[in-house]
Amino acid sequence: MDRHEGEHVEDQTRHEQASPEVQKRVQSSFNLQGLMSHLGAQMTHIGPGRVHIVLPSRPEVTQQHGYVHAGATSAIADSAGGYAALTLFDEDSDVLTVEYKINLLAPASGEHLEAIGTVVKPGRTLTVCQLEVYGVQRSGERKLVANGQQTIIRIDRPGR
Repeated sequence: MDRHEGEHVEDQTRHEQASPEVQKRVQSSFNLQGLMSHLGAQMTHIGPGRVHIVLPSRPEVTQQHGYVHAGATSAIADSAGGYAALTLFDEDSDVLTVEYKINLLAPASGEHLEAIGTVVKPGRTLTVCQLEVYGVQRSGERKLVANGQQTIIRIDRPGR
């Protein structure tokens, strides 16, 4: 796929909403994550193959220089990708991260961070996702602070 085709797909999926059933299933799973709750992260968009998670900047998620800690930055990126993959699976499926690589491009600062997980290549077993994290200022200015790639494995939902 050339660059322009990727941009076209990106534009199509940027604001598309998942079905109400998928949104409910994904949000319910997210609500069970103790770490996301502990960090204060919230899911703000659930679309087919695309999820956004926002993490407010507060002292509890910073490192010694006042930037959002790389662990918190990575955690929201990981969850955004995993849930983006989950939007494409049926209700009997769940997901686990197999691996991810994240590049920290700039100090993570702003009023909040926004992680965006986007499915690049869906599969029956393995799905590859793109991860992006932006620092968002009160003015709305956005700066890419981290990006990466992730592999997700589809599993049968526990208890099935």
